[in-house]
Amino acid sequence: MKRVAMGICRSLFACLFVVVASSQAFSKETSPPNIVLVLVDDMGYSDLGCYGSEIETPNIDALAENGLRFTQFYNSGRCCPTRASLLTGLHPHQVGIGHMTAPPGKVLNAPPAYQGHLNETCVTIPQVLKSQDYHTFMTGKWHLGHVNQNDWPMQRGFDRFYGGISGAFNYFKPGGDRGMTDGNEDVETEDGFYATDAFTDIACDYISDARRADDKPFFLYLAYNSPHWPLNAKVKDFEKYRGRYTDGWEAVMKARQAKQREIGLFGESLQPAPHVGPAWDSLKAKKRDDLDAIMAAYAGCVDNIDQNIGKLVSHLKSIDQYENTLILFLSDNGACQEGGRLGFGDENMVRNPPLETTNGVRQGLAWANASNTPFRLYKHFLHEGGANTPLIAHWPGGIPESRRNSFVRQPAYLPDIMATCVELAEAEMPGDVPPCQGSSLANALTGDLEAAKQPIHDTPIFFEHEGNAAMRDGDWKLVREYKKPWELYNIADDRTELSDLSTAESERRDRMVAAWEAWATKTEVAFPERYNMYQEMKNHE
Repeated sequence: MKRVAMGICRSLFACLFVVVASSQAFSKETSPPNIVLVLVDDMGYSDLGCYGSEIETPNIDALAENGLRFTQFYNSGRCCPTRASLLTGLHPHQVGIGHMTAPPGKVLNAPPAYQGHLNETCVTIPQVLKSQDYHTFMTGKWHLGHVNQNDWPMQRGFDRFYGGISGAFNYFKPGGDRGMTDGNEDVETEDGFYATDAFTDIACDYISDARRADDKPFFLYLAYNSPHWPLNAKVKDFEKYRGRYTDGWEAVMKARQAKQREIGLFGESLQPAPHVGPAWDSLKAKKRDDLDAIMAAYAGCVDNIDQNIGKLVSHLKSIDQYENTLILFLSDNGACQEGGRLGFGDENMVRNPPLETTNGVRQGLAWANASNTPFRLYKHFLHEGGANTPLIAHWPGGIPESRRNSFVRQPAYLPDIMATCVELAEAEMPGDVPPCQGSSLANALTGDLEAAKQPIHDTPIFFEHEGNAAMRDGDWKLVREYKKPWELYNIADDRTELSDLSTAESERRDRMVAAWEAWATKTEVAFPERYNMYQEMKNHE
């Protein structure tokens, strides 16, 4: 009896210890945070209110006001290379998406760095976080491999997935190879479907289901296709902005520059890059009216994203998960010029959008240039307008109150997100995959003011897409457009890349070019001639 009693006592003590330990492990003070990674598609640097825009984004602005805004966060210049780097902590070439993903039904005979889908030598953020018992969810745009189901979200670490496997798709009625998938099954959408709303609603359902099951933390990757073309704005969101852009892009850029100075994003000395489109007053009245409609559709899409962020935040608060959830909000590249110089579409196309197709309204180069105020260039390119993204970090339980509504001005880039998630989840990268190329942002998020001023990177960071190339080394940036000469800028003095120092600083330029070429060789980047999968497909047709 005595031995039994002692055994019972030990068992009770062990149970009590587990309960106490479990309670401590999941308390708000000590538990690893939930992580929500929100990626929007083709949104420009200045398209949020908290980065200078006239577009109404109060919910996202609130995240910035109670969190941190990064001013020099770099993407990979294009949709799927950015997604590849973001989710793996590696350069796109290291994981097989050095250019783009292979289109549906196409199998490429391509070099490994350009095979067009995720390779087997990388792991994703959800795969790593599952080792720490995280629930892992995704809703939205995948765009990391379509042909083989082994490349799909459920096979790459997500417990639950709903969204589009391909690239662009229709917001109202996605169809064909660009339809919706639930888990691994293609599904039809119901009447009244709207992608941005659906992705948020289903993400909230996933979170609620997990909280009812247990107290484990969750990782949510919420990858909106908005505001990528076709600009399928809801009519009510479109009408809200119709008529606001009748003064043209010069007026928009001037107002955004003034607001950026007012909120402290940039100093008074910053010289904005000039606009590259035609003078607004040189256009005929009908064209100006169509252009107002195009930008109103774009603004309506961004406004709707903000509405959905408000819905997500309200849901987190309602289930008591707001305080210990890190929300990271960013765009995959700069605004998109792919609709031609003056874009495509009119009011009728907004009100009566083609369905089950990606035909529709496109922003175009002139408006994209304004969206990227005050920078040069846009999507595809690695000048600041293409490769710099707004990044907002919001975490009430982690970011010190004294640092909220401030800026993180040190350069950072996509692989840092993996490193950050690994550190905050107290996980480890597997030893049989390439090491993460990023540095954790945890100190920049949770440290005091002095700690947050420390460089995130003490070694150079590198980029390449379609022969466009760049390198950041401290304040210096080496950059070029494909087949054009290398340019060199001191970003601390010349953030908008207007004063090329490649001749005056020729020795520095040559050292940096050599360093970029060494990185490119090691990373299997195709240079000096770029690899273009679309051209390769034409050559083999």
